[in-house]
Amino acid sequence: MPSGTGAAPRLTAKGSATRRRIVEGAADEIRARGAAGTTLDDVRARTSTSKSQIFHYFPGGKEELLLAVGAREAERVLEDQEPYLSDLGTWQAWEAWRDAVVRRYEQQGVNCPLGVLITELGGTTPAAQALIGRLIGQWQEALRTGVRLMQDRGEVDALLDADRTAAALVAAVQGGVTILMSTGRITHLEAALDMSLHLLRGTAPATHPPGT
Repeated sequence: MPSGTGAAPRLTAKGSATRRRIVEGAADEIRARGAAGTTLDDVRARTSTSKSQIFHYFPGGKEELLLAVGAREAERVLEDQEPYLSDLGTWQAWEAWRDAVVRRYEQQGVNCPLGVLITELGGTTPAAQALIGRLIGQWQEALRTGVRLMQDRGEVDALLDADRTAAALVAAVQGGVTILMSTGRITHLEAALDMSLHLLRGTAPATHPPGT
């Protein structure tokens, strides 16, 4: 993903590996210390690179590096939903996707590296908005493709708006994750996904006694 400071320079295989090591090291530091608590010296020490190397790959300094880490974390959001997200052609695949999403955020807990990074970058800045916009766009496109595939197979109502359905699914996940980050409880995310899939199937959801 572009760094936001112009066209990315062409890198050799060695240069790409070094840049990737810096990004991965910075991500590990941010998980351990938070974005505000992570310095370029911390990253340099963890990745065994020099300050000149860091500024060679990230001339914009810490802000540019944070943006690169944010881009990598955004990629991980989608990677952790695979292989199901790319092949939502059966109800079994949809259920497996649901379980993968819940598992990812259950393991993550209340700490969301991407959310922390966006806050540090400034959630309303053009760079942060572009990063999140790309993530949401890719995520929604994969879900939209899955809905349309199920429509083609006669498993989902052909009159359903696939784009709006995909948007609602992304919103359901993000809403559940927001509550998880605030309360530490995964139940709202599970409920949002279960209800969404029931509605997609066109079936009534199972009811549970109060408090269960």
